[in-house]
Amino acid sequence: MIAKECNMKQKSNDIRYFNRELSWIEFNRRVLYEGVRSDKPLLERLKFLSIVSSNFDEFFMVRVASLKTQYLQGNYTNCPSRMSPEEQLKAIYREYREMLQQQYRVLLEEILPELKSKGFQYLDIPDLNAEQKSSLKKKFLNDYFPLLTPVRVNGREPMVKSGNMRLHAGFVLCREGESEEHLAVVQLPSSAERIIRLPSKEGSFYFTLLENLVVMFASSIFPGYEVKEHAMFRITRDADFAVDESRDEDFVEAMEQVLSERLSSEAVRLNCSNTSAKIKNLLRESLNLTEDEVFITPNPLELGDFMDLVFVHGFDSLRDEPWKPVDILPDAEDLSIWDWIKTRDRLLLHPFESFGPVMRMLEAASQDEGVLAIKMTLYRTSKNSPIVRALEAAAQNGKQVTVLVELKARFDEKRNIEWAERLERSGVIVVYGIAELKVHAKAMLIIRREERGISRYLHLGTGNYNDKTARLYTDIGLITAREDLCYEAGLFFNAITGYSAVPALSKLSMAPHNLKNKILQLIEREQDKHSRENPGHIMVKINSLSDPVIIEALYQASQAGVRIDMNIRGICMLKPGVKGLSENIRVVSVIDRYLEHPRAIYFLNGGSPEVYISSADWMGRNLDRRVELLTPVEDPRCAKSIQEMLEVYMNDNSQAYELQKDGSYRRVSAEDPKKRVHAQWRMYQKARDGDHGDGTQNTRVFNVRRRPPKATQG
Repeated sequence: MIAKECNMKQKSNDIRYFNRELSWIEFNRRVLYEGVRSDKPLLERLKFLSIVSSNFDEFFMVRVASLKTQYLQGNYTNCPSRMSPEEQLKAIYREYREMLQQQYRVLLEEILPELKSKGFQYLDIPDLNAEQKSSLKKKFLNDYFPLLTPVRVNGREPMVKSGNMRLHAGFVLCREGESEEHLAVVQLPSSAERIIRLPSKEGSFYFTLLENLVVMFASSIFPGYEVKEHAMFRITRDADFAVDESRDEDFVEAMEQVLSERLSSEAVRLNCSNTSAKIKNLLRESLNLTEDEVFITPNPLELGDFMDLVFVHGFDSLRDEPWKPVDILPDAEDLSIWDWIKTRDRLLLHPFESFGPVMRMLEAASQDEGVLAIKMTLYRTSKNSPIVRALEAAAQNGKQVTVLVELKARFDEKRNIEWAERLERSGVIVVYGIAELKVHAKAMLIIRREERGISRYLHLGTGNYNDKTARLYTDIGLITAREDLCYEAGLFFNAITGYSAVPALSKLSMAPHNLKNKILQLIEREQDKHSRENPGHIMVKINSLSDPVIIEALYQASQAGVRIDMNIRGICMLKPGVKGLSENIRVVSVIDRYLEHPRAIYFLNGGSPEVYISSADWMGRNLDRRVELLTPVEDPRCAKSIQEMLEVYMNDNSQAYELQKDGSYRRVSAEDPKKRVHAQWRMYQKARDGDHGDGTQNTRVFNVRRRPPKATQG
């Protein structure tokens, strides 16, 4: 049993659900524990500490901000766990503060000292010698000083709303010869690199941070003043804004307004270094925050930026041995991508298997004279996306290219607006989403004229069309030329890009139309077919489970005797192992080198197994407020691969944690090393060694946005 790292008990009693927010914190406690583990390579441990910081940033901006609003509006309890907003906030602040302490203890007492012994050294201000300081001063004056803007802060007035999540330096100043103190703030420019590499001997890496230069050379910023105290700080602001869905004629402008409001909204958290209590108190009062909302740590603040250090060239011994994604495309030059797909359905298990087939489909389609049209959804994609380049090329080569770009993908809104503009300039038909819904489904359909007529080729996936995250997240993709699935995918695209009513689908299930009911029907069917002679079995792999209706259906199936194995990466509001309620439900979470992201389901179905993949987690937002797809996997080889994947993850005893009925997680370990099961390693081994050879209609109409985006300002 892991002691404190993964042992935050929630109130049990007769409550049937864990609290969503505390369950999310438990997930990040497991992530943090990977950084605590001394058996992990040092830079991998640093990676996990960085991930925890980034995760909490978004959590405070969205979830904590929402809870604070609920608390201020009356503290009404609407959570299935029966915790009021006030109770949830108190628990969140307590657990976050405790995790911060552990995070910094591990960083400062273990990781940084051990990295130093390996020639990978962080130099704080006291560690810099005179020669290094002289060199850094020249660099500061030439490269950074012109970018800095000091701002005076009057303690009697509200804090200048100078951006969300930006790192600042605060200074208490006195004019020379006077005793009156003044507070000034300098925001570190986001355009400048925070990590500054220092000259070092071969095989070593020395670095310092931009904020150290700002502190060291503050006299250049405030001539005529003496710096009495300084502190680094970072303000987290409320980002839980909904766009005005009624502004269909200028929706892009409405979206840009939301982005602007995030920079100056109300504060929900203050992270401050422990170097000045005076600055901390002035900031807290100016921001109208309570002591509970202020979090003090040593420098350096904001460990999310430390992710860049994980990928510094060299130092391979400080990282996990890389696993090169396996390219399952055949080498034969005479076999086209289209012939390869037609041979049989193709299952892609990323990142163990390469994202290359998806890119090959798109790039081939952009150049192939026979390709007539491409239809695609884009939710999140990479900064310099080859996906976008291929779509541009296709449009410029005369293909009819239609792309739904979801502008409401949180924190990717600005990038998606830019992609929409760029695609439209290339001749792509761009749709900007659907009113009141987010399009989260992952689908690409290619229409090609061939000798025997029109053929269609389809990719459906659980992850985004993002070549970067396809190397970092585990996901599932299905490539097929099956007429039934391709036909229904065409109906799906007509519904989300035009004025077609939600189609009657027999293979695909679509949220928010019928996907949730399909899942409930499948659970009920498994319960009905269960018997002592032929026991039912359900296996599920998703990121989050919080929908009460789905949870109740699982409880009922468990009470009927159905065995339910669930691999849930993050939030789980279901209580497993409770006698009379859920004793047949087991929940495990795997935290490893790749972020677990697939959604896959297996039903034994009385001896005729059925397997599905989906873009949707089992949460209200996915099932009721997003456009998602659930896809049957009917090719026997593909279905068997997913079944084996689900089984190996449930049997993991290397990186798995099992959820207990009190809300704590117990790390699963193999007593006999010979029986050790490492799920991600097994999946990679299978990819590397495997054989990839070729062997009544709903009348709802979506309100589709087709107004061209206004050029982004600035």
